[in-house]
Amino acid sequence: MNKAPHHPTHPATPEPPAGADGTDAHPAGPAHPGQEAGGVWTGTWVGERLGVGLTGDDELPRLLGLALRRNPKRAHLLVSHVLGKHIPQTPSVVHGHGFALGRRVRNLLDEEGERAAVVLGYAETATGLGHCVADGLGDTPYLHSTRRPVPGVTPAGGFEESHSHATSHLLLPEDPALLAGDGPLVLVDDEFSTGNTVLNTVRALHERHPRRRYVIVALVDMRSPADQGRLAEFAREMDVRVDLVTTARGTVRLPEGVLEKGQALVAEHEHAGAQEQEQEQEREREGVAAGPEGAARQGDPRPGRETGTVARVDLRWPAGVPDGGRHGFTPDHQQRLDAALPGMGARLAQALPTAPRRVLVLGSEELMYAPLRLAHQLEQLLPGVDLRFSTTTRSPVLAVDDPGYAIRTRLVFPAHDDPADGPGDRYAYNVAGAGFDAVVAVTDSTADTPALHALDGLLARLADHTPHVLLAVVPSHLPEPPRPTSPGARSTMLPEPLRGPAFSSYAPEEVGWLLQDLSDVTLEAPTEEREEAIQSGGAHYAESLPVEYQPSEGYQRLFHAALDTSATRIAQAVGVVTESVLAERSPRPVLVSLARAGTPVGILMRRWAQHRHGLDLPHYAVSIVRGRGIDANALRWLADHHDPADVVFVDGWTGKGAITRELTDAVRRFERDHGVTGFDPEIAVLADPGSCVRTYGTREDFLIPSACLNSTVSGLISRTVLRADLVGPHDYHGAKYYRELAGADLSADFLDTVAARFPDVTDPVDTALKELLSGTADRAPTWAGWAAVERICEEYGIRDVNLVKPGVGETTRVLLRRVPWKILARAGAGADLDHVRLLAEQRGVPVEEVSELPYTCVGLIHPQYTRGATGADGKAVAL
Repeated sequence: MNKAPHHPTHPATPEPPAGADGTDAHPAGPAHPGQEAGGVWTGTWVGERLGVGLTGDDELPRLLGLALRRNPKRAHLLVSHVLGKHIPQTPSVVHGHGFALGRRVRNLLDEEGERAAVVLGYAETATGLGHCVADGLGDTPYLHSTRRPVPGVTPAGGFEESHSHATSHLLLPEDPALLAGDGPLVLVDDEFSTGNTVLNTVRALHERHPRRRYVIVALVDMRSPADQGRLAEFAREMDVRVDLVTTARGTVRLPEGVLEKGQALVAEHEHAGAQEQEQEQEREREGVAAGPEGAARQGDPRPGRETGTVARVDLRWPAGVPDGGRHGFTPDHQQRLDAALPGMGARLAQALPTAPRRVLVLGSEELMYAPLRLAHQLEQLLPGVDLRFSTTTRSPVLAVDDPGYAIRTRLVFPAHDDPADGPGDRYAYNVAGAGFDAVVAVTDSTADTPALHALDGLLARLADHTPHVLLAVVPSHLPEPPRPTSPGARSTMLPEPLRGPAFSSYAPEEVGWLLQDLSDVTLEAPTEEREEAIQSGGAHYAESLPVEYQPSEGYQRLFHAALDTSATRIAQAVGVVTESVLAERSPRPVLVSLARAGTPVGILMRRWAQHRHGLDLPHYAVSIVRGRGIDANALRWLADHHDPADVVFVDGWTGKGAITRELTDAVRRFERDHGVTGFDPEIAVLADPGSCVRTYGTREDFLIPSACLNSTVSGLISRTVLRADLVGPHDYHGAKYYRELAGADLSADFLDTVAARFPDVTDPVDTALKELLSGTADRAPTWAGWAAVERICEEYGIRDVNLVKPGVGETTRVLLRRVPWKILARAGAGADLDHVRLLAEQRGVPVEEVSELPYTCVGLIHPQYTRGATGADGKAVAL
């Protein structure tokens, strides 16, 4: 570290070029408030009067200035040029500094630590910085402390910030599990001054949830030599690893008696400012205009000046995305926010006055990250405009109109968010007199109160100093209250989705399984035993699993031949259904496959969206059980993490439409029982031979090779299980992961083979999509499949429509899982039925050719099966 002192009365370093290290001088407008034109350091004024100076890295004066505040514990304030709190700064500089720190943390951690890390930022100053660090770290959940209690939310912890004017921090995660893991905890603050705040945090959290590693991140490390050894001592005492990542290091030189001198200096200037304000008010009453310097210095409007207009802008903030990290912000939230930002930025840009030169986006206290991202979006949309970002604060700081002082002007207004510590003043610094043509004030809905709109409120104070004020309100996120439970009842907190390689052979980003892992439970039963129990009413088909079919060499050859033959046709159907979803359902859909047949299709749709549009769509798999409905707990998790309107349910194919109807009924029940609306129950399918849905890739009944096999083409996951002794009221449905079948796994082969054909089907997909969207194709469901099944039931004397399984996929399932009676094949059906004929031959099941069959084939389960039963034709079943 460079220990050469910087004398406070001279520029510490030459002024860097525009945009470098956060200074971004803007010669067309007023001089930058952090480091004035001419190279005057913004700590000069304090240094000359109190002898305070900085010692350390050459970066320090570029990052920091000095100001004075009324505080009994510390008179001076380190004012960051790049934080976006007190000094308006370009959004790209603010976000860039935090993002770069996050990248350094990511490089510090190994892959396992990176995946398990959680980032915690400090209110109020570092709430935005911490979120930017989480951005740089990657797909990392984020939480910031808060000084705003929320009724009904139990704190998961709290701690004190000893030198602050407002000390109590609360931790209010919506999901208590956020802080319960054992991965690295990354703690982010704007400055690391004594270490007390961090030590208080770690002690408080470590008592509840011990972990092995902590990473402290700060823009500047300003610890004294005495404090620098405390961190290592603390780590040894707690038996943990503590790393420190900062942009610059140094110390503040504080002469003896600086606190008393600083307090006296503040009192002197505040007294002088009060007298000057009284004189100006007197002159105003007498009709004498005040000079511009006094008005700018105190942030008061110039008498006689016309105030600006105030207008509200509807951001159309994405439903389900929190306003910030007060209750936690997940990677899924981040994806949804990123997708919505271009639209919100465009709406703000359209609302701004014509040809603005200089615009400020002003956040509100702890609400820093959302306005910063909005400002960053505007910065990209309006390249010729000097775009700045800062936020209001509860920190009282002296304003002095001097080039060598960091806080040039101060706007004072009453709190407008009903704070827990009662009413009080709030502040916006370096806004008055800065020449902004427009100010976009961003607040959350909790703070959109009458006090905000009052004559002395923030909006009116801003309108005194800029011709245009826009108000953008972000909906305050209110955590769902915990459901009441009896003593000893299981927690209703739902776990995060299971992912590969721990559960399934799919890559973790391909799909998240909203299931519980029952791999260690014996659930398989002989096919005949299961069939007898199901048809006798003694058990539901979802209460057990069939023994996994082990394909012969001949059958495997058929699978590969079928895959090679049909891959292009499947790729085209994938493209058509995905493009239909993007055009008609949502530009950023959340794909939710019905496990397990829908899962490979959902992954292929996700891959198409990446291939064609560069989209990274979230994808989950959930369980639906005929007669029992969809997993309501999975829907609860989805509603908590995504906008239900964006959820698109995905399946492989339709048969007679039983699952389509089941899903519709289940969603209605869920809305009635849970009060959550917005889910669209219409399924998007690869193939719709039953004419049951409007969103499909094709209505042909052809072989989809993923139907040929069971788990070995579906990530080695079993069919889902719903049994009362295994699945409680607050559990997901279950499934097994057949790790032992890894040697026979063809899941990746299937996906890769089909995805490799994507470039070949672009034009056919566009042609088919144009026809579908133009209205020339009649897409209305006719339920022809259901009518055909009813005719077959009548003709073959079958009383239960569930014993008739139409279509190639459903017929294959009959042969692999149930006790088949016979197979009906459409006359002239070719290679699509080769595998069906082979399976039927192996099981001794007759294949009957039928003319005018709407499906390629139909599988009939033996009616009223017992192990000694005969069929409706009086013949015994060959097993």
